[in-house]
Amino acid sequence: MPRRRPQGVLSMGWACLSSAASGRTEHVPTSDDYPDTVVRRIRFDAGGGLGWKLSAITTPRSKPAPWKIVVVTGAPSWAEYWAPALAALPQDREMIVVDRPGYAASEPIEYVGDIAVQARALAPLLDAKPGQKVLLVGQSYGAAIASLMAADNQRKVAGLVLLSGYFGESGPTARWLLDVGGRLQKIIPRDLRHAVIEVTNQPTQLDGFRAALAKLKTPVHVIHGDKDDFAPIEIAERLVGETRTRRPMRFERVAGANHFLNDGPVEPLLAALEGCIPAPRRFFQFKFPALPSLGLFKPKGPQATANA
Repeated sequence: MPRRRPQGVLSMGWACLSSAASGRTEHVPTSDDYPDTVVRRIRFDAGGGLGWKLSAITTPRSKPAPWKIVVVTGAPSWAEYWAPALAALPQDREMIVVDRPGYAASEPIEYVGDIAVQARALAPLLDAKPGQKVLLVGQSYGAAIASLMAADNQRKVAGLVLLSGYFGESGPTARWLLDVGGRLQKIIPRDLRHAVIEVTNQPTQLDGFRAALAKLKTPVHVIHGDKDDFAPIEIAERLVGETRTRRPMRFERVAGANHFLNDGPVEPLLAALEGCIPAPRRFFQFKFPALPSLGLFKPKGPQATANA
């Protein structure tokens, strides 16, 4: 039975403190919760020639699934909080969730503030098997990074999801956290410190994010909880209304959901992501008309003789 993970912003902060105190980079390791055949941690080389090793958790499959779901997490960037969703994923789907550069088990140790650099580093996640399609999910702070990844790799991304996207304007919980974190930067653990710096400096980088959205041909889905007090839903609604895109963005309001849609029952989350995957096309089947109805042949037998 998987252990219950800390929920909410304060509990996640406590998880970071306890991990730092124990010397762990992982926040409740999935290797202790699930078999290696269900959820597996991997390491891969960052893109862009950066020379970093990045860490992620993924769903092993004996054969490639039709769709690969790539998740770029928020701040702090902890893939571990997606483990229950990975474990519940059906066999015809794959998922990989990354610890972004500068977090958890991913290199470098230092803070990586440029979202364009992060997008280049994470680009190898979009590599897929022949015939496989990629649904790219950007969660919270990761939404802007995922948008840059999609714009730079349009042929590799079949759909983009902005999940609880954070776009430079904070709700009351985020404002409180940034205020407290800003005052305690010198003593809080690395991951929390990097998260505070990232979120504080994000607004100056959003012009590139909006430009990336505007040039996307890929379908874009915006999914947001209406009880989000970290990144208010009104900001996401305004983004959809004001951004000129090549095709309309689809907006989905999740009633009663807060900022952490992955930090609760997995069924609503997986259903929302599945709603971003188009149903398989059914090929048109041509049926030849029955020949007797064309009047080409006359029936034989007593009735034919009688009508002669």
